[in-house]
Amino acid sequence: MAWNTIDNMDLQGKTVLVRVDINVPVEDGKVTDDTRIRRIAPTIADILAAGGKPVLLAHFGRPKGKHVPEMSLQPLVPALEATFGVPVAFCADCRGPAAMAAVGALAEGSVLLLENTRFQPGEEKNDPALAAEMAALGDVYCNDAFSAAHRAHVSTEALAQALPSCAGRLMQAELEALEAALGQPQRPVVAVVGGAKVSSKLELLGNLVEKVDHLVIGGGMANTFLAAQGIDVGKSLCEHDMTDTAAEILAKADKIGCSILLPSDIVVAWEFKAGAANETVAADACPADAMILDAGPDTVSRIAGVLATAKTLIWNGPMGAFEITPFDAATNAAAQTAAELTQTGQLISVAGGGDTVAALNQAGAADRFTYISTAGGAFLEWMEGKTLPGVAALEN
Repeated sequence: MAWNTIDNMDLQGKTVLVRVDINVPVEDGKVTDDTRIRRIAPTIADILAAGGKPVLLAHFGRPKGKHVPEMSLQPLVPALEATFGVPVAFCADCRGPAAMAAVGALAEGSVLLLENTRFQPGEEKNDPALAAEMAALGDVYCNDAFSAAHRAHVSTEALAQALPSCAGRLMQAELEALEAALGQPQRPVVAVVGGAKVSSKLELLGNLVEKVDHLVIGGGMANTFLAAQGIDVGKSLCEHDMTDTAAEILAKADKIGCSILLPSDIVVAWEFKAGAANETVAADACPADAMILDAGPDTVSRIAGVLATAKTLIWNGPMGAFEITPFDAATNAAAQTAAELTQTGQLISVAGGGDTVAALNQAGAADRFTYISTAGGAFLEWMEGKTLPGVAALEN
């Protein structure tokens, strides 16, 4: 492990600047989903137990360096107190005399929340002067916001350079899961990649064919790969201008021994709505006036077969139009298979990305995966093989 955790740090009597992601939905001044707050609670509890004083740094929305009252973090205080079970003070700044005074007044066993870091124009510019001012507030820096680790901002990167630093519990869990999935995985490794567009996941697919043994491609992007093989996909969602690129990925995979699984049968419909009349046909038999909305049962069976031989699974994106029935069938079935194999200890399963989490939750499989990342962009960039500035800055 190339980075420190809370366990490696002496926090007794220390002020710990903790970068968290509490960019939660708020309606009428109240938090409507506290998932992200609950996920950072173990870090806060462990810092307090070690005698540290947690001072939270976070962004909210996109104020672009300006003070935008409706993007203040103050309304989050009641939800933070309810989750942490300790008093949470608030300071309307994250630098300067007011912040310094708030840190000085912080009682033992309490938490301090500083105002939205993105109210500062220097935050997203990774400004050294702002970094020095914010670093003066604490003794130790702890990053628990993997979801913001792909940004080189003051609160995610510069502070890690300025202070003794460590990963929080959520960051630690994320990094350990990702290392197990792609760093030094147990083989064979299967990646399931779905979603609408090849163009949005080009770098991802290019990286994965070099790292995994089997690549399952579903969703709208599978149509582009079918079209690249000269198959008529009717009125389906398809990036016809990307077929050459899809063909190149297929050729690259073939050359280096990565097997790619595309739909062998498809579920087609003539309108995009729940309960629409549909048919299951061979992948090369899509009617000219129909659209492909899901993979068929033969494809699902082949995916299950590949998963049964695997030791590690990485999942990003649904297999079909999972938002509407019955076109959620392939995603649900594959997710259930992965969940069952994980439960029996045969599979390490790591999944991430917004649609992915929603699809796995809908399938009732998410809580049986080894790890579910809620990080979105950072998870995708990690899968693409990119260096994440917020992680790199923590490395010893």
